[in-house]
Amino acid sequence: MHLLVTGGAGFIGSAYVRRLLGGAEPAGARLTALTVLDSLSYAGNRANLAPVAADPRLRFVHGSVTDAALLAELLPGVDAVVHLAAETHVDRSITGAAPFVTTNVLGTQTLLQAALETGLPRLLQVSTDEVYGSIAQGSWREDAPLDPNSPYAASKAAADLLALAYARTHGLNLTITRCGNNYGPYQYPEKVVPLFVTNLLRGRQVPLYGDGLNVRDWIHVDDHCRGLQVALDHGAPGEVYHIAGTTELTNRQLTARLLDQCGADWSAVRPVADRPAHDRRYSLDDTKLRALGYRPEVPFEAGLADTVAWYREHEHWWRPRVD
Repeated sequence: MHLLVTGGAGFIGSAYVRRLLGGAEPAGARLTALTVLDSLSYAGNRANLAPVAADPRLRFVHGSVTDAALLAELLPGVDAVVHLAAETHVDRSITGAAPFVTTNVLGTQTLLQAALETGLPRLLQVSTDEVYGSIAQGSWREDAPLDPNSPYAASKAAADLLALAYARTHGLNLTITRCGNNYGPYQYPEKVVPLFVTNLLRGRQVPLYGDGLNVRDWIHVDDHCRGLQVALDHGAPGEVYHIAGTTELTNRQLTARLLDQCGADWSAVRPVADRPAHDRRYSLDDTKLRALGYRPEVPFEAGLADTVAWYREHEHWWRPRVD
C-alpha cells in the first residue's frame, strides 16, 4: 500500500506518520511506501519525522496542496491520501484569514480535483469539531448543522462541504473525520498546552482568555491517529465520523493541571481579553466511529503528564520556536 499524507511534517500528521512507520499502528505493516507532502510553513518541521527518517519507505516532498501540477505527479500509484495539510490556529485566522482560505479551501479543492483526475482510490479529509460552532449541552452528532464562528472554522467547514460535494457529484471515495482539541509531543508552541508549558518552564506567565470557563474536549494525538486509521480502513464513502476525546475541561481546569505539572501557582496566570466570537463549548458524540472499533486508549492525566515531561526533556526542539 502506498499512502500519501499531506501536512505530514506538522503536529498531527507527523504523529500519524511516526505511528505507521514506527510500528505502533498495525496498518503500518501493509505499507510499501509513505509519501509526506508538506509546505514546511512555520508549523511544519522535518525534525518531527526524525524518529522514522531512516525508514526506506518514507519519501518527503516539499510542496503545497495548492500545486495542481505537483499533485498530478504524486498521486498516480497512491492507494490513499490522508489530508491533514491545513492552517489551524484560530487567533491567526482572526488576524488574517487569507492563508486559511488558500490552504484549507483552495488547497482541499485542488487535491479533490487531482484525486478525481488521477483516479485516486481513497481519500480521508481530516477536519475539526469547530465547524459546528458552540454547543451548550449534549454532544454533536455527525448530522448536526455546520455553524462556524471563526475564519479558521469557516474555512474547514467549506473544505468539508467541497469534499462531500465531490463525493456526491463524482463518486469520489472519501470519508471525513472531525476531532476535538489535540495535545501531545511535537505540537507547535502557539497552541494552549505547549504555549503554557513552554512559558511555565521558562518562569513566564501564561495568558488565560476571559473567564476561563470555555470547555474543550481533549484527546491525545495518538488516540486521534488511531481514529484516523479506523476511519480510513473502515469508514463508508461520503460519511462523516467523529473522533472524541476522553476529557472535557474548562480552560481554567486545564490551566490548573498545567500549573501543577510545572510546579507553578496562579500568580503565573495573566488574564487577557477574550477572543472575538470565542466558542463556549465543544463536545462530540463518537458512537458512529466506536461501532467500527475505535476506542481511545490514553488516559488524560497520564497523557498530559507525559506531554509535559516531553517538553521538559526536549527544550532543544521548542526553544528555537519561542525565542
